[in-house]
Amino acid sequence: MSRSYGDRLPVIPQGQPDPACLAEDIVLLHQPRQNLYLAASAAMDMFVSMDALDAIRFSALQADGWYIQPARAAMEEGKILYAGKYAAPDYERILEEGCGLAIENTMISHTPEVREQLEKLGIPVLVDYSSYESHPLGRTEWVKLYGVLLGKSREAEAAFEAEKQAFEAIGSAEPTGKTVAFFYITSGGEANVRRPSDYLPKMIAMAGGSYFLAPDGEDESKSSTMSMEMEAFYAAAKDCDYIIYNSTVDGELRTRQELLAKSPLLENFKAVQSGNVYCTTQNLYQSTMELGTLIADIHGMLLGEDQALNYLYRLE
Repeated sequence: MSRSYGDRLPVIPQGQPDPACLAEDIVLLHQPRQNLYLAASAAMDMFVSMDALDAIRFSALQADGWYIQPARAAMEEGKILYAGKYAAPDYERILEEGCGLAIENTMISHTPEVREQLEKLGIPVLVDYSSYESHPLGRTEWVKLYGVLLGKSREAEAAFEAEKQAFEAIGSAEPTGKTVAFFYITSGGEANVRRPSDYLPKMIAMAGGSYFLAPDGEDESKSSTMSMEMEAFYAAAKDCDYIIYNSTVDGELRTRQELLAKSPLLENFKAVQSGNVYCTTQNLYQSTMELGTLIADIHGMLLGEDQALNYLYRLE
């Protein structure tokens, strides 16, 4: 068994000497990191915002899996290579080109043998925990970490400040008194929802709405989502003024009939009967540097000003 690198990955500025007397589990990352294997798809937008796509050599998504056009174009041009899914990377291809770092999402915890093999081959692993952030700007701020890794802290700061200004331009909207549920229906027929502690319910609040689930002080889970049986979801969300279907998992919907096909119980929801049913675009999850725009979209939805939304649309 190889040693575990954990998450102790100090970054050494270019041209600086290595510190002495380091613990065995610490792996040094020298700036700038190149030939990255990106399995954490939510981080791609951060690299684009820093004009740093050239640091990524390998992707865990194929070209048609990217909704971020610069990433898709880079793969179609052969600048970024497909190197297998996060759970089954192409170790030979990664090794051939000297992968400098594997950036994984939290799903890597379900396949610890993959992390172990990467580390055994001398490839350090960094896990992107940005989805665990409780505030949307906290998630966006991860761009600063990647800026440090690439020696692009100035560009990362500029990208973050631009998004911060977008948040400040929206401000905290006046409460509208409207309640919102955000969910998708799993293959097992349950409703997968965001936990109240997640950043997305906070975005709904910033837009002037109220999330349909109240905060639970006893919930210590680090997961951003949870599944509810449909009966429990119905009891909690049936009177919501708006429902938003999360299309990033099983694809976009176009009509309310397509939604009702997933669960007949939804027909009795107040939002369905009043026509206040919206769906996210599939590129939402990958657009981590556009969260301010999403808040503006939710605000527009709540005000009935939905003619020019970017990441939401009303179901027919």
